[in-house]
Amino acid sequence: MLATQTLAKIQLVVFDFDGVFTDNFVYVNQDGSESVRCLRSDGLGLSRLENIGVHLLIVSTESNPVVTTRANKLKIKCLQGVKDKALAIKSICHEMDIELAHVVFVGNDINDIPAFKLVGFPVGVADAYPEVLPYIKIQTHNKGGCGAVREICDRIFEAKHDLKSKIFQ
Repeated sequence: MLATQTLAKIQLVVFDFDGVFTDNFVYVNQDGSESVRCLRSDGLGLSRLENIGVHLLIVSTESNPVVTTRANKLKIKCLQGVKDKALAIKSICHEMDIELAHVVFVGNDINDIPAFKLVGFPVGVADAYPEVLPYIKIQTHNKGGCGAVREICDRIFEAKHDLKSKIFQ
C-alpha cells in the first residue's frame, strides 16, 4: 500500500542503462564495435509514463554510442560519462523543480548506491548485485534487459491510475 501511494506521486524516473535496459551482456564485434540486447516492450511502458506526464532520464557511467542510439529511439534524455549519478540527479531535479522524494532510480550495481540513497524510491532489478539490496525499496521480478524497465513503468502507471480513480470516486 505504501509503495503504491509513493509510486503514485512519482514525477521523474531515472534509469541506469547497462544491466537495467540490457541483460548486462555486451557483444563485441571484430571491428571493435559493441552491441547490446534490449527488450522492445520497454518502449511501450516508457511511452505510457510520458503520456501521463512522468519525466524519464537515462544516466550512465559509461559513454557508448549504443546508449545514445537506444535513448534516441525511445526519445528519452540521456546523460553519459556520469561519474557521480547522485549529483547528476540532484542537478536535474533542481533544473526541473522536482523534489527528490518524487524520484525513482532504477539500477543494479554498486556504482548506483549513491543514487539509491538520494532518491525517494530506489528500485533494483531482479538480478541486481547483492551489495545494493540494503539500499533499495523494491526489487523487480524481471531481470535487467528482460522486462525490468517495463515492469517498473507499469507499476508506476497503475499506481497513478489507482490514485486518480480514488480521487474521482
